[in-house]
Amino acid sequence: MPTHIVHVALQTPSHSGVGDLLSYASERPLSPGTLVRVPLGTREVLGVVWDADEAPGELPDGATLRPIAGVLEGVAPLDAPWRRLVGFAARYYQRALGEVALAALPPQLRDLRPEQLARRLRRPAKGAGDASGTIENIALTAEQESARARISAEKGPFLLFGSTGSGKTEVYLRCVQEMLEADPTAQALVMVPEINLTPQLEERFAGRFAPRFGPGAVVSLHSGMTNPQRLASWLAAHGGSARIVLGTRMAVFASLPGLKLIVVDEEHDPSYKQQEGARYSARDLAIWRGREQGAKVILGSATPSLESWHASRPPTAEDPEGGRYVRLHMPSRIGAGALARVRRVDMNQQPRRTVFSAPLLQAITERVARGEQSMILLNRRGYAPVLHCVDCGWKSDCPHCSAHQVFHKTDRTLRCHHCGYTVRVPFHCPTCGSPDIHPMGKGTEQLEEQLGTLLREVLRPDRTPARIARIDADTTKAKGALEAQLAQVHSGEVDVLVGTQMIAKGHDFRRITLVAAVQPDGALFSSDFRAAERLFALLMQAAGRAGRDAAYMAAQAVHGTQPEMWVQSFHPQHAVFEALRKHDYEAFAAQQLKEREEAAMPPFSYQALVRADARTQEVAQGFLTAATAAAHAAQLPGLPDGTVILFPPVPLTIQRVANVERAQMLMESSSRTTLQRFLAAWQPILQATRSQPEHKGLIRWLVDVDPLAI
Repeated sequence: MPTHIVHVALQTPSHSGVGDLLSYASERPLSPGTLVRVPLGTREVLGVVWDADEAPGELPDGATLRPIAGVLEGVAPLDAPWRRLVGFAARYYQRALGEVALAALPPQLRDLRPEQLARRLRRPAKGAGDASGTIENIALTAEQESARARISAEKGPFLLFGSTGSGKTEVYLRCVQEMLEADPTAQALVMVPEINLTPQLEERFAGRFAPRFGPGAVVSLHSGMTNPQRLASWLAAHGGSARIVLGTRMAVFASLPGLKLIVVDEEHDPSYKQQEGARYSARDLAIWRGREQGAKVILGSATPSLESWHASRPPTAEDPEGGRYVRLHMPSRIGAGALARVRRVDMNQQPRRTVFSAPLLQAITERVARGEQSMILLNRRGYAPVLHCVDCGWKSDCPHCSAHQVFHKTDRTLRCHHCGYTVRVPFHCPTCGSPDIHPMGKGTEQLEEQLGTLLREVLRPDRTPARIARIDADTTKAKGALEAQLAQVHSGEVDVLVGTQMIAKGHDFRRITLVAAVQPDGALFSSDFRAAERLFALLMQAAGRAGRDAAYMAAQAVHGTQPEMWVQSFHPQHAVFEALRKHDYEAFAAQQLKEREEAAMPPFSYQALVRADARTQEVAQGFLTAATAAAHAAQLPGLPDGTVILFPPVPLTIQRVANVERAQMLMESSSRTTLQRFLAAWQPILQATRSQPEHKGLIRWLVDVDPLAI
């Protein structure tokens, strides 16, 4: 009997050796992109038909193929552009095709049998609207209108370089509106770096577009949703009823057959780079997807990544072509006060162990008394990074990681932020028995406690005591906790907000007039060449939280209030703080790019990492050394002529996590294409090296292309 042979992508890791596609038998022809249930070993799993033989045929004598178990009827096949996106991501990031494809689908879809999915599809969805409502638009400024007009008229991709409060979101809204109204089948994808930014963005987009296009026109996709919610959003996007998808990095893989516009807000944020499994960059994939699918792409940021800034450089006599992005500049703030005045405090002139300098504390006190709000930034949660014994020098090291356990005073625990190992705080030193154990360093818990002590006598305008709140990963674990805490800040119940970087991004606090970074020096001398770039971006974003409401600032002007950004540093003259003082991103970027070019660092070169995890550091580094020797012996592309450089393996900065030793080696090339050819040719050598007896202690290995942390 003639059999239709289909080739199916399944979720198998790249190092499993199974291969990209497995063949199955089907009684009827199936289109590429069809979702099917197939047997794999003793399990039945979800797969995607990637291609099929053109005509049914007889199998060779003795050959057998297992039949597919079922087809997920009612879900249209995943289209060719989506499959090309997944195929490119798998090749570029050196992962198995099925691993990327199945990870891009909602988890519940993998668990539902065809009959269960059929019942799910019969449930009524939110109405899509009749497109008869009207949209009330906010008048655009000249800068916003110029950006909108150029996005409409030119091909892009676009880098929308706008200062904090310049109205970038309104430009996104107007571009989305223009596209939806021009094409009744068009869809837009809008991405943000953090889950906690999606609710406020969804509220704004739904408020603008639901009256016209219906309540189901705007959906979200992120890992904070329940599995049924994610499935519903994915089905709405895949079916075309959702016109706008808002999401985090995972949304770049959403099935959007009518995709015409992609927005990547805060494009510089490292959260767009996946750090587990397939280590893709959602920002870079958005650029590729837009070009391949004919969709316009807008990258937005007040502090663009140096890669995007370099890619948007204007043509010059020395560089007549310039970059491949179109740079759009919006320097003016809208409805906000002037940019915060940056005040630097030289901590060398302060008493030892000072946390809040006298001038900063005075400034906070004055603002509490006037009913204004302040924000204190410290990118380290917990009470203190480590406990130590004064007598014998014991420190609260994690027994499973080469890192300290962080002291959390609220619940009296020592907690490892890498493996999660938690113990109660000891009453005596575990080594010498001394009761004289003390916290070292500062965390957000400690800042909150110290501010409570320092401001206990300070009264608000209504004569009530000052109120201090803390927002970090520890205080926002419960569902709805973050929203409740942000609501308190917005309503004015909080006078001083203490938190990590999660409070510095994207939030529209209207009454904050002072922002302070109390201990930013750690990033100034990091071994990571991107540390200064990240610190500058964080401080610029934080400074942008001050003075966002022009009307409020005008009302407070009678008190002489100006928005301020305070930086306490032992190196106040550092180039990062000099550029911050002038709010001069362009000068900072020029200086950083010059250093990068001289050192042949990205974006002037291309990098990849291979990481090995093992029970011992010797096994991990031994595997990488052996794989390197095999690559040289095979004369892989780029090695004979030196266009690909392999550096020796080294331990990671935190080399042991959860009793697993970690080592890595760096590859670098001036040619992206050559580096990709080398990595593709190296994959089978890595797999063969892994199978050798002397490397049986290896737990796993992985490739990270375009790494953000080295």
